[in-house]
Amino acid sequence: MRLSSLLRHTASTAVVGAVVFGFTGVAAAQDGPTTIDDIIVTAQKREQSLQDVPIVVTSLSQEMLQDAGVKDIKDLQILTPGMTVTSTTTEASTTARIRGVGTVGDNPGLESSVGVVIDGVYRSRNGVGFGDLGELSRIEVLKGPQGTLFGKNTSAGVINIITEQPSFTPGFGAELTGGNYGAWGVAGSVTGPISEQIAGRLYMAKRERDGLYDVNVGDGPRTLTDDANQDFWTARGQLLILPSDTASIRIIADYSKRDEYCCVGVQRRVGPTYPFIAAQTAPNGPGTAAPTPGFGFVPFSRLAYANRDTGQQIEDMGLSAEANLDLGLFGGSTLTSVTSFRDWSTQNGMDVDYTGADIAYRNNDGEFYAEIDSITQEFRLAGATDRLDWLVGLFATRENVGRGDTFYFGADYAPVLSYQLSAALNAAVPAFAISPNIIPCFTQPGQTALGLQGCLVSGGVGATGPSFSAGQSLRDRYSQRSESVAVFTNNTFKVTDAFDITMGLRYTHDSKRLQGLQTNVGPNQLTCAAALGNAATVSGVLGAANAGPILARLCLPWSNPFYNNRTISEKFSDGELSGTIKGSYRLNDSVMAYASYARGYKSFGYNMDRVQGSTTTNPLPVVPNASLLFPSEVVDSYEAGLKTTLFDRTVLLNVTYFDQTFTDFQLNTFLGTAFVVESIPELTARGVDADFMWFTPLEGLSIQAGATYTDAKYSDFTRADLVNPDNFPGLSLLPGARASFAPEWSLTGGVNFDREIGNGLKAGFALSAKYQTEYNTGSDLLPYKMQDAYTVVNGRISFGSADDRWTMDIWAQNLLDEEYVQVAYNGFLQGSGFQNTQQADGTYYSPAGDSQTIDAFLGAPRTYGVTLRVKY
Repeated sequence: MRLSSLLRHTASTAVVGAVVFGFTGVAAAQDGPTTIDDIIVTAQKREQSLQDVPIVVTSLSQEMLQDAGVKDIKDLQILTPGMTVTSTTTEASTTARIRGVGTVGDNPGLESSVGVVIDGVYRSRNGVGFGDLGELSRIEVLKGPQGTLFGKNTSAGVINIITEQPSFTPGFGAELTGGNYGAWGVAGSVTGPISEQIAGRLYMAKRERDGLYDVNVGDGPRTLTDDANQDFWTARGQLLILPSDTASIRIIADYSKRDEYCCVGVQRRVGPTYPFIAAQTAPNGPGTAAPTPGFGFVPFSRLAYANRDTGQQIEDMGLSAEANLDLGLFGGSTLTSVTSFRDWSTQNGMDVDYTGADIAYRNNDGEFYAEIDSITQEFRLAGATDRLDWLVGLFATRENVGRGDTFYFGADYAPVLSYQLSAALNAAVPAFAISPNIIPCFTQPGQTALGLQGCLVSGGVGATGPSFSAGQSLRDRYSQRSESVAVFTNNTFKVTDAFDITMGLRYTHDSKRLQGLQTNVGPNQLTCAAALGNAATVSGVLGAANAGPILARLCLPWSNPFYNNRTISEKFSDGELSGTIKGSYRLNDSVMAYASYARGYKSFGYNMDRVQGSTTTNPLPVVPNASLLFPSEVVDSYEAGLKTTLFDRTVLLNVTYFDQTFTDFQLNTFLGTAFVVESIPELTARGVDADFMWFTPLEGLSIQAGATYTDAKYSDFTRADLVNPDNFPGLSLLPGARASFAPEWSLTGGVNFDREIGNGLKAGFALSAKYQTEYNTGSDLLPYKMQDAYTVVNGRISFGSADDRWTMDIWAQNLLDEEYVQVAYNGFLQGSGFQNTQQADGTYYSPAGDSQTIDAFLGAPRTYGVTLRVKY
């Protein structure tokens, strides 16, 4: 029976992928696999049994995903040991990490370390792949570099998502959900034949939910008193076309739109800047959480402070076509073509400081945005003989990335900064007053040493120099064009019936061009210029060690005159060879041993932001960097493992040792005033992955578990090893330390039970849990960003008809209401975690001198509800 006959005459297309190489999107049976041999993956771009693939793969069936409540990649992490998924200022800033390795997603100039592939189409940023995934067939999480077949920017792994495809058997499904936080959702799908040669599928969903945070709006003008709500809709249409017995074409069009408020942060530690903010918000509350004695952690709370709106709008759309043609050449081969176009954009507002004071913000007026459109084309030719499975391919993409940035000074910016500067001076010279008005002391035209001293003593009384005023200060535009071409091959040679060798090779050539215009708006750049004009006087009175940090604070990127009307034009091209070699030996029908080496590649890029430092002629860190380029990241990975299938093919137990070394690891970190991208010379991640699955003798009961032990550490590097040595003080805790988001242990477990109970009914339950040991959630590793060990549990009870015509689920996510932090970060203009001088231990961190307020984006609280599903 040829391809088209199979597709037309089977009630489900689940079996198609088992007989046609390269056709992704094979649907698992609704009830899921019942033996280990039923678990099929496409980790090597061909349908294979999970236990035959010499790669660490966590394969998640449709049933498992549904029982765990997985709707997007953030939900996925509870089922995958060693993987974390976080989001920060917007849901567009979503980052996936595997084995402690990933790329913070706040800047579209950085591509991902963990690739997201949906129905064969690569999504270049994790945030672009975030959203309702629709009707899922299965998800495969591939750990370790996967660049040979999945391309660049998969140096840490791949999340391979396969959705349901059209069926020639008519079907209809719908679900209605209601839950706490005012949540409701509706989704529906229909599939069936359009003609003898064409089948279609249409899926649509709409979901809304109130915010997960309460918000104290402080000075306003914000009026919305909750945040992190949900309001989006999505549509996905597909056609499956069978023009002949040897060809198939799958066309997918999708569209999603979000219009939400997201995301505020809350205080986790409040530093000594608290009274300065409270002084500005006194009529409208404290402005932040209250500090604890000794400035330790504050009690966990979902009360946020924000006086400015955090509206976000995200639009995502795409079109893809996958064609498969049986050629009959070379003893039987298949030509696969995957073509895609995607267009994604986001704009949002931001309360930069997350306090009730009006310090700094970005308006949601279309000037703070990111947009990415891309075209991709992949060709694969593959076949098999008795001894050789072979594949050759070509991949090409063109991508346009745009970013717009803006920044507004609030009315409280100058007083809060003045308080902090004067408090630091008062600690050294008590005669200097703590005052909200000392900035003009530094900017007074023709300031003298005597005049500066008197001005600081009086707290700025009578000073007439320029200060910072409320209003917009910058409007920047960046545009990057990327072109990438790759040729690749992946071949498995059966040396004997038991011993296979797989060799893969990929050459990628990347070319990127960045153009930009950085523009200052308003008078605030004059404050910096005036202060720099008095630099000699300030240094003479305060000393160079104290004057430098003060002048740097007055000349931060949004008030720096050196950026005014500054044009950017850079281009760079480079090629990289990546590949893999794997050996697998089947000791018997139940045990396979394997070892592998892989080299992965993550492309160079441009930091689309204002980045400044010092030069040999200007020791102050106020000079814009001559280039925004950061180098490529490469990884060398070694693995050795065992895959075992035991007890009449009902038990899976897989164990793998991994050893990964990342060179020029691309770190994006927020240092309290601005984001910087720095290449860390080396990051190593070593450890063990283990997966367990048991289809028990009790009908309908299955058990899953997984464990990842990771020892991820930065190398011992110095200031001289960095691309920008000025970044070292804020990164000085990294050398030799455990990497952020790299818990030593990550454990998952799940129980699924579903069986008929008579009278045409069935019932079941599911529990999923994940435990992680402590880890630091901040890129700079400040101690107050540590997250203690915690456990998240999801649960579901189901009841419905035995034929699945209707099902009712009672569910809860984070059932135990665990309180934990996603990402902790430095509160804007609220102290400093690092000192101006190097400490005895070689770092710039001093516990006694740490004045930094630490904010955090929190994990979701307990949510619960009821879902009713019908299917015909």
